[in-house]
Amino acid sequence: MKPFTVHKGKVAGIDRANIDTDQIIPKQFLKRIERTGFGKFLFYDWRYIDGEKPNPDFELNRPENEGATILVANENFGCGSSREHAPWALQDYGFQAIIAPSFADIFYNNCLKNGLLPIRLAKQDVEYLLRESTKADYELTISLEDQRVYDDNGFERTFDIDPYRKQLLLKGWDEIDLTFVYEPYIAEYEKKHCPLP
Repeated sequence: MKPFTVHKGKVAGIDRANIDTDQIIPKQFLKRIERTGFGKFLFYDWRYIDGEKPNPDFELNRPENEGATILVANENFGCGSSREHAPWALQDYGFQAIIAPSFADIFYNNCLKNGLLPIRLAKQDVEYLLRESTKADYELTISLEDQRVYDDNGFERTFDIDPYRKQLLLKGWDEIDLTFVYEPYIAEYEKKHCPLP
């Protein structure tokens, strides 16, 4: 994973509540075994008409949202089944952070484990960001170190995150990377307690 320290990026908004993981990445695309290549299927049923033609009414298909790296949505984002493919699809599309008033717990944890930063902000703050996201080239800056989200117009909010998860994101580590940090200690323990026959 890449370290997440400070990110400034264009914001896209989807003003919908209860967006479930089957909308984020429909089940017919879960047969892939790689973590990559899911971005083209993100919000597939909303993005395309008859699976082919881009739907001009869907938020991510609007020209002002091209290249967005921060997604803002409404309550209970990522509800439904616990598929890890949902954060993979969001990341592969180009999103580095998701902001919403609330997330489904399993989805929230899957994001953190895969290097995608989910940020909970108050409902009124999300409503402000959704309004601003309709303007061309609206950007936010996210500082994970300071746990701050801010724009160039005076909006600034702090957010909570588990300190353990924060440190892993700042270093760009997953739990396997963390295990490698302790490899010398593991080897020493095995030498003492697991002698070869």
